[in-house]
Amino acid sequence: MDSCLVISCEHGGHKLPPAYGGLFVRADAVLASHRGWDPGALQLARQFARSLGAPIFASTTTRLLVDLNRSIGHRQLFSEFGRGLDRNARQQILARHYAPHRAAVETTIGRQIAAGKRVIHIASHSFTPVLDGVLRQADVAWLYDPRRAAEAAFARHWMAELGLRAPQLRLRRNYPYQGRADGLTALLRKRHCGASYVGIELEVNQRFVQQGGAAWSALRQALVDSLSAALAH
Repeated sequence: MDSCLVISCEHGGHKLPPAYGGLFVRADAVLASHRGWDPGALQLARQFARSLGAPIFASTTTRLLVDLNRSIGHRQLFSEFGRGLDRNARQQILARHYAPHRAAVETTIGRQIAAGKRVIHIASHSFTPVLDGVLRQADVAWLYDPRRAAEAAFARHWMAELGLRAPQLRLRRNYPYQGRADGLTALLRKRHCGASYVGIELEVNQRFVQQGGAAWSALRQALVDSLSAALAH
């Protein structure tokens, strides 16, 4: 079975549509923080797509308006800023800022699988180095469903390839979140079998983004090179 790569980024920016500015009065700091977006995730996703010739689907609307990596009905789909909205207002947000991204990713992956290809879907994310006073013990992590053998194998291969190129990094699997938790990859697993769909959420420590410079550039290149090697494997 031929494989194809699809890249997505659900939390690529912290833009706020002007129509909803009234919901976020004096919330600029929160919007710019890790709560509002995943710093570095879109830059990395674009580098994956450009270097490996893959389609990319990304959103730059803040996750605090609506979280594109949460299912309809999930308690974290809307943040506290939007929980007072009525049903019609929420439906408008979903129609304009949620559904187009989800539909584009789902449709593209569905068409590739229908054409007889196996899809490797990489969802690019990043995580804050410290959460609630707890230091996260990882630099790069892969989230996947351990019950799906192809996902587990692909994560191991990619992790090993990155370890060869950057042995100083702390690499983890299903950390700091569980790969089976609610998200776009979890939905796609319900629709496609493990032989056809491999969904990996890549999590990168935001300390590299904050540091910037050569360290962040080197990490991005090492991730691209290691992903390319894992795909070849």
